[in-house]
Amino acid sequence: MAKAALVTGGSSGIGLAIARMLRSEGCGLTLAARNRERLEGAAGELDAHAVVADVAKEDDCKRIVAEHGARFDRLDVLVNSAGVGAGARIEDIETKHWDLQLDVNLRGAFLVTRFALPLLKQSHGLVVNISSIAGEIAAPGLSAYGAAKAGLISLTRSLNAEHADDGIRATAICPGFVDTPMAAWTGMASEEMIQPDDCAEVVRLLLRLSPRARIPQVVVERLGS
Repeated sequence: MAKAALVTGGSSGIGLAIARMLRSEGCGLTLAARNRERLEGAAGELDAHAVVADVAKEDDCKRIVAEHGARFDRLDVLVNSAGVGAGARIEDIETKHWDLQLDVNLRGAFLVTRFALPLLKQSHGLVVNISSIAGEIAAPGLSAYGAAKAGLISLTRSLNAEHADDGIRATAICPGFVDTPMAAWTGMASEEMIQPDDCAEVVRLLLRLSPRARIPQVVVERLGS
């Protein structure tokens, strides 16, 4: 039976690049995202099941996994790529912007993973959490984003510690600035940034590992940073 993958934030950026790679590897796909138009375009391109959902909402997280399970009855690869960013210094950031980044970037990944665990146990599946180098290195104006991404790294480690006996492996990918709409504020040219396909190739490497090998974290630095 063909493997099946679920990608949140799969309609654009890193999530879409990983989804394209997974499709090229023969995986059946479920893509989840908030923007219906972009999501349906990506799903049409990749012959994927589309779930319009907001991972900041617990019921939506549960529904994403339920719809995937109903369609494929297995889950071999879960990619938590849904993310938001809003830069501001600690004294200036609004509480709602802090909460949103923690809710989407950390809580949403936790919820989707928790609901997906029964399927992941059956397949001895792989979980890929798209974190950030900001979770490792503090940057002015990225306190909320960095805190959420650091939490995602810790969640990845906990998942490995708790579910190794189930054959589940988890990896946090921590790139520097990636050429996506979220990084447009940097003013960097596209060729100066890490490409979404670079992250997809890291996931392809993870797929090639034997079942006994695990890479808990990958930091992808931007050349010259």
